[in-house]
Amino acid sequence: MPINKLQRINEDIQRTLAALLREVKDPRVQQGMLSVVAVDTTSDLKFCKIYLSVLGLEDEKGLMKGLQSASGYLRRALGQALSLRHTPELIFKLDKSMEHGAHVSKILQGLEETVHEGDEETDED
Repeated sequence: MPINKLQRINEDIQRTLAALLREVKDPRVQQGMLSVVAVDTTSDLKFCKIYLSVLGLEDEKGLMKGLQSASGYLRRALGQALSLRHTPELIFKLDKSMEHGAHVSKILQGLEETVHEGDEETDED
């Protein structure tokens, strides 16, 4: 399958799933702000990895169980929304890069503050 077509399918799945996740009634899925970061579909359209970012995540295991139980509904709704020959099986993964980036940023900010404090001490001498 051409790469451009696969990228277009990934974008369509990402856009459609972002809207469908708001409609899921399961309270385990509705914790925090859920956003679809990326979608990676295999070239044979059998499997689709969905990378999710959640702000305000309280229960990671509960969220994953809720998504797993809603995957049948999401797959069916995705198949109706997109005209694909095969609707891929959905595999959900949590993307913790935003959390990691915030943690690294906080560490760098702490280092920057200690450097500025060290500069002030040398100026006083």
